[in-house]
Amino acid sequence: MARSHAEVVPVTIYGDADLHRWKTARDPLIRLAQALAEACRAEPTLNAWFDGASLSLKLHERLDLGIAVDTPDGLFVPVLRDVGARSAEDLRAGMRRLREDVQARSIPPAEMLGATLTLSNFGTLFGRYANPVVVPPQVAILGAGGIRDEVVAWRGEMAIHPILPLSLSFDHRAATGGEAARFLKVLVNALEQPDG
Repeated sequence: MARSHAEVVPVTIYGDADLHRWKTARDPLIRLAQALAEACRAEPTLNAWFDGASLSLKLHERLDLGIAVDTPDGLFVPVLRDVGARSAEDLRAGMRRLREDVQARSIPPAEMLGATLTLSNFGTLFGRYANPVVVPPQVAILGAGGIRDEVVAWRGEMAIHPILPLSLSFDHRAATGGEAARFLKVLVNALEQPDG
């Protein structure tokens, strides 16, 4: 965290995903992981590591997603590997295993290294928006707030839809505001699609 404060030029942009097309049984963490993989394909600069000393950027072809897990013993960030190449069922099993390993304190240290981007799903506890901390060498982190019903304008009428607030923090030394905005737009568009 101290390294982040000393080195990163943080910028956070915010957006909302309207989830009214989702079925009743929601699986937001899986959908977030899949949408992040899609956004990384569209704007790979945010799925990268930045070296501030050499001012070099290493783009990653696959998304190795750090999942922030809050425990009584502190924050752990296990890594879910190659998110874009995995099925929803495989992602679900992988997340379950990582969560169980963290809670049992049996996760191998290697499983907490090498994230190319991080997801903080803080909304399961409380909150709408945040300024998530980018941890070098990563370029970005996505914070997902709590899903809540909100009144929205829909087809000329008022409607109540479930809205997912999103906060994307990125290192402005490595990515532009335009790249981050396009990334977040692809992410929101992917999240707003009906689940299959």
